[in-house]
Amino acid sequence: MAKAVLMQGNEAVVEGAIAAGMRFFAGYPITPSTEIAEQCALRLPQEGGTFIQMEDEISSMAAVLGASAAGVKSMTATSGPGFSLKQENIGYGAMAEIPCVIVDVQRSGPSTGLPTSPSQADYMQARWGTHGDHPVIALSPSSVAETYTLIIRAFNLSEKYRTPVIFLMDEIVGHLREGVTLPRANDLVINQRKSSFKDGANKFAYFVPEGEYVPAMKPFGKGERYNITGLVHDRSGFPTNNSQEAATLCTRLMEKIDKNADDIIRVEEYQMDDADTAIICFGGTTRSAKHAVNEARAAGKKVGLFRPITVWPFPEKQLAKWLGQVKKLLVVEHNYGQMLLEVQRCAAGQAEIDFLGRINGTVITPADIAEKL
Repeated sequence: MAKAVLMQGNEAVVEGAIAAGMRFFAGYPITPSTEIAEQCALRLPQEGGTFIQMEDEISSMAAVLGASAAGVKSMTATSGPGFSLKQENIGYGAMAEIPCVIVDVQRSGPSTGLPTSPSQADYMQARWGTHGDHPVIALSPSSVAETYTLIIRAFNLSEKYRTPVIFLMDEIVGHLREGVTLPRANDLVINQRKSSFKDGANKFAYFVPEGEYVPAMKPFGKGERYNITGLVHDRSGFPTNNSQEAATLCTRLMEKIDKNADDIIRVEEYQMDDADTAIICFGGTTRSAKHAVNEARAAGKKVGLFRPITVWPFPEKQLAKWLGQVKKLLVVEHNYGQMLLEVQRCAAGQAEIDFLGRINGTVITPADIAEKL
C-alpha cells in the first residue's frame, strides 16, 4: 500500500533514486545539497549499493561515469560551484553516451555567493555549461512529492536515451519538508538500458539500427570489449578525424533528444483554459506563483500558470499553443532573467512579456507576484 511520510526534498531525491535502481553515489558535500550525500551514505549500504565521498566534484563526476559504464545506475549531487566543476565530465558523458543523473540544488551566486539562500541561476548553465554542441535533458521539481517521482523519471530518461540527465532543484525545494504519500513500488515504471549491441556477427559499440538514435550499452566486464572516449569516434568506439563520421555522430547525439522531444518534455498547465495572462515559472517558484493565480482568479482576473517540468529541452511547442489566446506573459524566477530569454525567443512578439526576478537570496512571495500582475 502507499506510504505516508514526512520527508525533506533532498531526502526525496535519495529515496526516489533508490526506487529507480540507483546503487552508486559519488559526491562531495556542498550546501544546500549535503543532505543528499548524507542520506546516500546511510541508505545505499542498506540496499546493497555503494557510497563514496570523493576528493572533489571533478572526481565525483568521473567516478559516476565509471560506475555507470560498469552497468550500475549512478548519481551525484552538488550545488552551483560544484556544478561548474563537473561540466567537463558532463560533456564527456554526453559524448560517450553514459547514463547518469546529476542533481544540482541551486543556491545564490556567483562564486560561493549565499550558500543557504534560494536561487534558480543555474538554468542556463544546465543547458550550456559544457563546451560544444551537446544533448541536454534537465528536469525541475516544484514539491517534495514531485521530487520523488521526477527523480525516477530522470533515471528512466537517462537510461532510455543514454545520456546524463540534470535534476535542477533549488534550495527552496531541497530544504522543504512536507507530508508525502509515496507510490507503491508496484506502481512505478522503471526503465533499464538496452544491453546488447551485436550487429549480426559483428560487434559495434555504437551501432544504431536504421531509424533509431540510441545505441545499446553492454556493461564493462560482461563479455564484450569496446572503447570509450571523449573524442569523436566511429561505430567501433575508436577516435576518428573523418568529417563524415563526425557529422554522423554529433548529429545523432543532438537528434536523439530533438527527435524525441514529445516523449521527453512535460509541463504543468494550471487555470490556462480561459487565461489571457499567464505566469511562467519553474521549480521552487511555483508555489508562490500558483497562490498568486488563485488570488487573481478570486478577484475575477483570467490568470493562468505555465510551468516547464522539463526545463531543457525548452517546451516551445507546448507554450506556442497558448500564444494565440494569452496576450500577456509574466516570467517569474529567482535569477536575473534566464528562462525569460527562452520565453522571449519563443513568443517572438506574439505576447507582451514582463519579468519578476530576485537575486538577493530572499523568496518571491505571492504578494510580490500579485503586485506585478
